Amino acid sequence: MRTKIFQVDAFTTDRFAGNPAAVMPMDRFLEDTALQAIAAENNLAETAFLVPEGDNYRLRWFTPTVEVPLCGHATLASSAVVMERLEPGRRRVIFYSASGPLTVNRTDVGYVMDLPARPPAAVATPPELAAALGVVPIEVVADSFNYLALLESAQVVRELSPDIAAIARMNRSGVIVTAADGIYDFVSRYFAPAKGIPEDPVTGGAHCALAPYWAKRLNKTMFRAYQASRRGGEITCRLAGDRVELEGACVFYLEGEVEI
Repeated sequence: MRTKIFQVDAFTTDRFAGNPAAVMPMDRFLEDTALQAIAAENNLAETAFLVPEGDNYRLRWFTPTVEVPLCGHATLASSAVVMERLEPGRRRVIFYSASGPLTVNRTDVGYVMDLPARPPAAVATPPELAAALGVVPIEVVADSFNYLALLESAQVVRELSPDIAAIARMNRSGVIVTAADGIYDFVSRYFAPAKGIPEDPVTGGAHCALAPYWAKRLNKTMFRAYQASRRGGEITCRLAGDRVELEGACVFYLEGEVEI
């Protein structure tokens, strides 16, 4: 069979920046082993598979090694595919997913996603985390998915060179590092080698924890954030109760077909 494929740079207005995701619309989901093999072949942080469901879509996300319950940047990329390619002129879509229904609205400059918040709780700093990072965090919090480590400065975040193999052995699937910044409200980076992603360029799911964390520290609910990976990406975040709204733009890089 042949099926469409789109590669989209998410959370950026510049091609070759942000986080690239593959988006593959299908009539039906293939077997899980086939979807995982396709994601591995694409070899991007995430491949999103879309299947029509009523007037909207069912959405699943795969890294090169595993299916994940939520992926922000591939949801953003899927929104661009639906509203700019599959149904041009559409302004709103709902994706049914393992994390519940996710609503995305188109704006004049991009897309706003409504995702579940992941408020982290304080934990004692695991010695192996400090060793893996090569610095001692000021504070560590965690949710059921990731550790979140507050570092001394944005410069420390940007220059960090962690032990990726050690992070892969942690008892969370990923590690977020963050600090306040003079230009943005905060900067961050995200490492998830246990999911096949040594460093994710721009991560919507991480900001579902970062938004409630920084809301408590800064006593506000709207943030301009930057993920300081090599590619880099900007995200506008708003905490709204138990939800997080993430806004960003997308740039199409590739459109074509694959043979399966």
